[in-house]
Amino acid sequence: METPKKNSAEFIPVFERSFLKPKYWGSWLAIGAMVGMAYLPAKVRDPLLGALGRRAGRLAKSARRRAQINLFYCMPERPEAEREAIIDEMFATAPQAMVMMAELALRDPQQIRQRVVWHGREIIDELHATQQNVIFLVPHGWGVDIPAMLLASEGQKMAAMFHNQSDPLMDYIWNSARRRFGGRMHARNDGIKPFISSVRQGYWGYYLPDQDHGAEHSEFVDFFATYKATLPAIGRLMKVCRARVVPLFPVYNGKTHQLDILVRPPMDDLLDADDVTLARRMNEEVEIFVGPHPEQYTWILKLLKTRKEGDTEPYRRKELFPRK
Repeated sequence: METPKKNSAEFIPVFERSFLKPKYWGSWLAIGAMVGMAYLPAKVRDPLLGALGRRAGRLAKSARRRAQINLFYCMPERPEAEREAIIDEMFATAPQAMVMMAELALRDPQQIRQRVVWHGREIIDELHATQQNVIFLVPHGWGVDIPAMLLASEGQKMAAMFHNQSDPLMDYIWNSARRRFGGRMHARNDGIKPFISSVRQGYWGYYLPDQDHGAEHSEFVDFFATYKATLPAIGRLMKVCRARVVPLFPVYNGKTHQLDILVRPPMDDLLDADDVTLARRMNEEVEIFVGPHPEQYTWILKLLKTRKEGDTEPYRRKELFPRK
């Protein structure tokens, strides 16, 4: 049986004959539907995708509960009705942004660029002109892959780390789409050294700062109204990659059908920071981006799984948003 190609440089997805078996037919139907949606005008598909997303968000009990718990901890100052509205809009935004990515994977990127507005593009242009190494610090937004694909379509070499999906067919399709314009994909299971090597070779890196990697190497620092186990790896990456760290966040607007890409100045103040400061500044950048646009964030992740000794993991608290 064919297997995905793996080497010290990158991960390359490979089609397997087993993907044609009946157990994958449901996945193929979903892929076909997404392809069809990608060829519809955004003004036609976005209202439909938004309605489908909201409906799916009501049916996806476990994912919705994780989002409810995350927002309960992170934004307790907001009334419950407002938090529920954020979750509804999050589920509406998810398919809209993902189909835009599918559109970018299938069609002429120039068509998509007409609906993209960069805020702070001059920061990127200056870094490119001076040939500096760059690592983008990108919170988990639903359109997270699109800015990297757009930059790759312009000729910029990109490198990113990813987690393999549980469905091998979807994993193949998604990573093939990400690699349409070139660049390198690095599986997290292979460790961080291949990613570091790519950035040192001039590839611009894509780093997602908000995953929970456990307590061993993390710092417990503020995250919105609660705290989070945060891996302060960006400090090491800045030094070993000799790279500037640039915060970036995509915001998809289902009403205007436009993607706004927000870029903030390089985090040069962190070169000599300790781990606690590094971790807190990483979370602070997430807050700056997500605070005004909470519906863009993937609140369904187990962001708060690792707690301090004596604290109960939020998702194990049966009294919080009990399943009905």
